[in-house]
Amino acid sequence: MKKILCFILVICAAAASLAVSACAKDGNKSISAYNVFAIYDEEAQTLTGTLNFDYYNGTQNEIKDLKFNLYGNAFREGATYAPVSKTYENKAYYGGKSYGSMEITGVENCAGWTVAGEDQNVLTVNLIEPIYPEQRVQITISYILTLAKVNHRTGVTKTTVNLGNFYPILCAYSAEGFVECPYYYCGDPFLSDCANYSVTLDIPEKYTAASSGKLESESVNDGRKKCLYTLKNARDFAFVLSDKFEVISENVNGVTVNYYYVADTNAQVSLSAAVESLKYFSETFGDYIYPTLSVVQTGFCYGGMEYPALTMIADGLDSDNNIYTIVHENAHQWWYAMVGSDQINNAWQDEGLAEYSTLMFFEKNPSYGFTRTGIVKTATNSYRAFFSVYNQLNGSVDTSMNRKLCDYSGEFEYNNVTYNKGLILFDTLRNSIGDEKFLSGLKNYYKKNVCKIASADELYGCFIKSGTDLEGFFQSFTEGKILI
Repeated sequence: MKKILCFILVICAAAASLAVSACAKDGNKSISAYNVFAIYDEEAQTLTGTLNFDYYNGTQNEIKDLKFNLYGNAFREGATYAPVSKTYENKAYYGGKSYGSMEITGVENCAGWTVAGEDQNVLTVNLIEPIYPEQRVQITISYILTLAKVNHRTGVTKTTVNLGNFYPILCAYSAEGFVECPYYYCGDPFLSDCANYSVTLDIPEKYTAASSGKLESESVNDGRKKCLYTLKNARDFAFVLSDKFEVISENVNGVTVNYYYVADTNAQVSLSAAVESLKYFSETFGDYIYPTLSVVQTGFCYGGMEYPALTMIADGLDSDNNIYTIVHENAHQWWYAMVGSDQINNAWQDEGLAEYSTLMFFEKNPSYGFTRTGIVKTATNSYRAFFSVYNQLNGSVDTSMNRKLCDYSGEFEYNNVTYNKGLILFDTLRNSIGDEKFLSGLKNYYKKNVCKIASADELYGCFIKSGTDLEGFFQSFTEGKILI
């Protein structure tokens, strides 16, 4: 997610190694599957859904219970972890404080179920029989998602309906078991394995739906339409709805790129940035594996947000920041969607890489007006300003990068440590080992970890295997030992 753009950062204030099954490229037997049917009620601002979940045990362990993250419950009144910080409340809640929830109304084919977790954020389903490695089980979850009026991942904005995290999603599996994800407002508190998706959305006919998936069929009846979408090897799935969208499209290397916008006087330039960055990242890191990419202008209190094959771009950005954010969020298709990482404990791993990949794109495409020197200088100045302010206020500064999202004091610290220091880390690495080894390391990282969740050690290893001993280098950054 692009929370605070690098041009204004100076002013604006889980496990280390995850054992995750790889997603089969053919998307068939060795992967779980979500079959979702959801109906949107515009008047009530609710989404009533049924999830038929086909679980494949890709672990080495016996599984007795399944755990699902209920991200929609973060927006309920009285939540322990507020989904929006005080800094962004006014920008997010455009009509005053508003609340939502995700209510589980039933679970079928199970021995029992409970909703608990740190913040009523986890559904635990007790299976009738244990599921052993390489076995499957099917359960059905019924739920009602009530949407808050909020410019956020999940909510009703002035012109759109954002449906990120709109269904119960299986917790990623680690050596310690299923990883529960409280909804911290700093960063992206999500961790999930890849699965196959078939999603049917029933919406008023007037709405256009921007989707993570490919539209397979559509039918219209009595003022409503049902749209079926599919997506393979994705770690989640999202929609944005609006009755005000304009849409322009372009095909690049067999991928259909759609730009949905409400008000953009430079829409063709925005689409070109999306198309050209997708092409550049594909050539530089590895193939984009999805058939479509939706870039969507929507109400959002930060700069942007990434989902597999869909990116949300805030509708209040100026032209330069709009382009920068489109490229940054597209970079997340590689460093988050296709190559996952532990965003809760090592947020720098995907944010730093996405930010540096953005730099690399603009370095190769100078016509957009951004330069490598300028981007690095802005990040360095912002980081040094953060360091100076915190040192004066506290007498010391924690610059470690391998810490949990809830351990950051707020967005100002989080953004400087994950985005800016992350970018500086990768630029320093590139200067140290040269372009050839740097690009080789990134290609290797993508190739080895596509459709998986990669640990920080696996990232380090891809550069070390290129012929350079860099373990001490990475540790000096992540443990906060280096001075910048």
